[in-house]
Amino acid sequence: MKKLVLTGAAGRLGSYLREPLSKLCNELVTSDLAEGIGKLYPGERYVRADLADLAAMLKLLQGADMVVHFGAIGDEAPWDQILPANIVGAYNIWEAAYQNKLRRVVYASSIHAVGMHPKNHFIGTDAPHRPDTFYGLAKCFAEDLASLYWDKRGVESVCMRILSAAQVGNPRALGSWLSYDDLIHLVTRAIDTPVAGFTVVYGVSNNDRAPVDNAKAAFLGYRPKDNAEQFAARILAEADPVNPQDPGDMCHGGPFASIPLGESGIAKLKIVDDKKTT
Repeated sequence: MKKLVLTGAAGRLGSYLREPLSKLCNELVTSDLAEGIGKLYPGERYVRADLADLAAMLKLLQGADMVVHFGAIGDEAPWDQILPANIVGAYNIWEAAYQNKLRRVVYASSIHAVGMHPKNHFIGTDAPHRPDTFYGLAKCFAEDLASLYWDKRGVESVCMRILSAAQVGNPRALGSWLSYDDLIHLVTRAIDTPVAGFTVVYGVSNNDRAPVDNAKAAFLGYRPKDNAEQFAARILAEADPVNPQDPGDMCHGGPFASIPLGESGIAKLKIVDDKKTT
């Protein structure tokens, strides 16, 4: 394709997507709020822009074929922070995609849109929304916005409910892990699948303990290869016993299911900052 846009390019996941996405198009326009993102890949151009600014999004998406939307606050936060970045920002992306006649939005949704479902329920992509935080609620809004813009305006969307794209550091991640290689594969399939309409798919690797079912999104051609079971012996030997009375242990959202609204869920996880550097 001629032009592809990636928001959230300064983030950890964005750092792994920039290089492979640059190979799928003549021009990759990456964007975030950071002043810069370091050395650029061939064909890449960086634009600093605020998701909450519709005029900026209209300009950013001008002439693009698709947008891969990973921008926004990536954690639970107070409502007045979630609203402009994650909710107004989502509207601005879909509205700018519509006005600029983009074919598709590829969106980083999250398991937190359905995070209060019990983990012993093997849920599919049609599981009803059951958010665990304001952050998860914003993901619900964006998924419903994507459905609306497909039904009423013909903008395709692939909403990827990512479980945990980080190094495996806790028992939950034995089921929820999405490796960086599988993340790249998923985003690539979301871009190059011939027809998407409105699609929800889970972002999870081929884990023995995966708690979600991607069968209804199999047409995308997403076939993950990595399996977190290789880490199981070490992780389980080091972990505290599971508390069956703790929603953080018993719900799909993990710690996000037990934290007070507005407080960080990431702070409860052992996330290694292994951001890729060019």
